[in-house]
Amino acid sequence: MIDHLTLRVADYARSKTFYQAALAPLGYEQIMEVEGFCGLGAGGKPGFWIARSEEGRRPQVHIAFAARSREDVDRFYEVAIKAGARDNGKPGLRKEYHENYYGAFVLDPDGHNIEACCHKPE
Repeated sequence: MIDHLTLRVADYARSKTFYQAALAPLGYEQIMEVEGFCGLGAGGKPGFWIARSEEGRRPQVHIAFAARSREDVDRFYEVAIKAGARDNGKPGLRKEYHENYYGAFVLDPDGHNIEACCHKPE
C-alpha cells in the first residue's frame, strides 16, 4: 500500500495555493509544512505532498510505501541497493516528521525517490 506521494513543482507557492483550493472539496487540508514541503491530507495524515523542484533537476516523483515493521524498511533498503538503486537516505528515524517515523530512501534507475516507511514505535 502507498503511504504517501510527493510531486516536485516548479512554482511552490502557486502549486500550494492551487492544491489547497482544488483538494478542499475532497476533504483535504494542509496538515504539515516542513522546509519547502507541504503535506495535505484528510483525517490528520498528510498523504499528498508537494515540494520545490531542485534547481537544474528534472521533476522527480516521490512514492513512499508503507512497511509493516522497521525490519521491513531495512530489508527494502538492502534489496533495493542490490537491485541497482542508489542511496538517498539510509534506514533510520526521521523525528522531524514525527517521533516514530522510520524510513529509508533510494533513487530508482530513473532517479525517482522511492521510500519505505513505518510509523510504529519499535
